Amino acid sequence: MLVCAVPSALLAAGAALLPAAAAAETVPGALLGDRLPLWSVGPFAVMLLAIAVMPLVAERFWEHNRNKAVLSLVLGVPVAAWIATYDPHTVGHTLVEYLEFMLLLGSLFVIAGGVVVRGTLAGTPGLNTGLLAMGAVLASLVGTTGASMLLIRPLLRANSVRRRVAHVVVFFIFVVSNGGGLLTPLGDPPLFLGFLRKVPFLWTLRLLPEWLLVNGALLAIFYVVDSTLFRREDLATPGDLDELAVAHQVPLSIAGKRNFLYLAGVVGVLLVAGTYGLPFGVQEGGMLLMAGLSWFTTRRELRGENRFTWGPIVEVAVVFVGIFCTMIPALAILNARGGALGIGEPWQFFWAAGLLSSFLDNAPTYLTFAAAASAIQGTDAGNLATLIVTERGASLLAAISLGSVLMGANTYIGNGPNFMVKAIAEQSGVEMPGFFGYMAWSGAVLLPLFVVVTFLFLR
Repeated sequence: MLVCAVPSALLAAGAALLPAAAAAETVPGALLGDRLPLWSVGPFAVMLLAIAVMPLVAERFWEHNRNKAVLSLVLGVPVAAWIATYDPHTVGHTLVEYLEFMLLLGSLFVIAGGVVVRGTLAGTPGLNTGLLAMGAVLASLVGTTGASMLLIRPLLRANSVRRRVAHVVVFFIFVVSNGGGLLTPLGDPPLFLGFLRKVPFLWTLRLLPEWLLVNGALLAIFYVVDSTLFRREDLATPGDLDELAVAHQVPLSIAGKRNFLYLAGVVGVLLVAGTYGLPFGVQEGGMLLMAGLSWFTTRRELRGENRFTWGPIVEVAVVFVGIFCTMIPALAILNARGGALGIGEPWQFFWAAGLLSSFLDNAPTYLTFAAAASAIQGTDAGNLATLIVTERGASLLAAISLGSVLMGANTYIGNGPNFMVKAIAEQSGVEMPGFFGYMAWSGAVLLPLFVVVTFLFLR
């Protein structure tokens, strides 16, 4: 799914559960999935339903993070306690993953909150499309979370005088928070996880044609949609579409530039930790150090200029603690019984991994299907370099990578930055679509595009 972040992938790499098809590498988590009843996924379904429905039926109740936290704990704690009676290691591992997840998102949130882009950034269709294109490139260099946190506030400020902005944020999630991170292991957690399992760092560049197609098509569709809505805006001088771009001209500048060093520090810590397997605590300490340096060396007025508050990161923290806890049975069952899905073709792996990654943690989902592909090819699931030796194996792993990364955009919870971008936009006064409203956008825009990807690349 979504949920993951690069650091959580580091831990998941050592303890992720493998499907029954890879019985030679059976681990305790797989046995756990065999023992759990199907109804044990019920709390997870209720958690997803609450995220989707509560803003519609109890908006005033749901707007308070305290109430979200209560619901998460009421659903999550009993599930975690019950699973601990079967396999305490899995519960402990999941909680550590959650802490790693929040450390990454939190550190990037703090660092990016100290970068202020000043000057005239008028929210015209051309500029908006350019910012999204820039984010698509940055996402593969600094990760989807890093790129999202750097660009979402400048984008919101550029469009602050427009009445219709929600679609801009939706496409930002499609491109910057998901599709852009397809080219390197730094881009998205599943790819980094593959790197930890011996996939060469540059191997994912073979996905460049898919990256160009998906992101290029999304940018083109966005430009058409944004241009249409832009022409309907009630500007100060009706009919003069250039006024927004020329009024109150201020030279562009960036304040808080030292935060780019801290951002590079976070990326470097992740890369070094993943490459050399540093002891637990070193990576975590490195991220905290970068966030602390950013907090204490960035002038407070810069964060004020960014309208920085802790609300969005707190909302992510309280919602995802419930998701992580209630998700344990669903992932365990998937990993234990994944081999029974009866899939064998690249397009089947693409859709299976993608649809599950829309709602479940995309890192263990990636590992589950990578293990199933390794079983089909008779290779070592712990060393995915053996899988990609043959073109058949490489095509299966490419399909899994595409599904895990691209379909994280299908829902708000499909990838970590999705929910945070939504929270920041709402904090800035943007009325974002609800859970099902967002899925209407993804269903109309993304799913047909994924069908095209299937026919062009995965048959």
